[in-house]
Amino acid sequence: MPSEKILEKKKAVVEELAQKLKEAKSIVLADYRGLTVEQDTKLRKALREAGVEYKVIKNSIISFAVRNSELEGINKYLTGPTAIAISATDPVAPSKVLAKFAKDNKVLEIKGGMVEGNIIDVAGVEELASTPSREELLGRLIGSLQSSLYGLAIALNAIADKQEQPAEAQA
Repeated sequence: MPSEKILEKKKAVVEELAQKLKEAKSIVLADYRGLTVEQDTKLRKALREAGVEYKVIKNSIISFAVRNSELEGINKYLTGPTAIAISATDPVAPSKVLAKFAKDNKVLEIKGGMVEGNIIDVAGVEELASTPSREELLGRLIGSLQSSLYGLAIALNAIADKQEQPAEAQA
């Protein structure tokens, strides 16, 4: 039987994780077995740069953290060693980084996850990873607006030029 001190530490870890999971925009669970230290270091660096928190956590801790929440469906992915990637700000970042890394390093296995409160499987994580980021979408929108405005400016100039020509011809 664990001591009272150890039990209190575990409860604190569960509460902290439960809070992070409540605030998360997205979560991805992965099996990291087979990664070398070098590969794991690269993965952690890429996730950190994307603003994603990445930890290896016991399945029982994750299970306790999601208990009595909308994320209980995630328990079906809690088999074998589990690493969890959590983003509180970007719903796409964990999926993008882990899917790209898994593509290059076949030993990393994505199990499933959650985005905006919806539990997703591996296919859902991969689909999410293929969607453009918010910045990419905003860039496309701005580019589209700029080209439309540019076209409008050319058309208005052409109309203005045609209206000026008859006035000049009369003079």
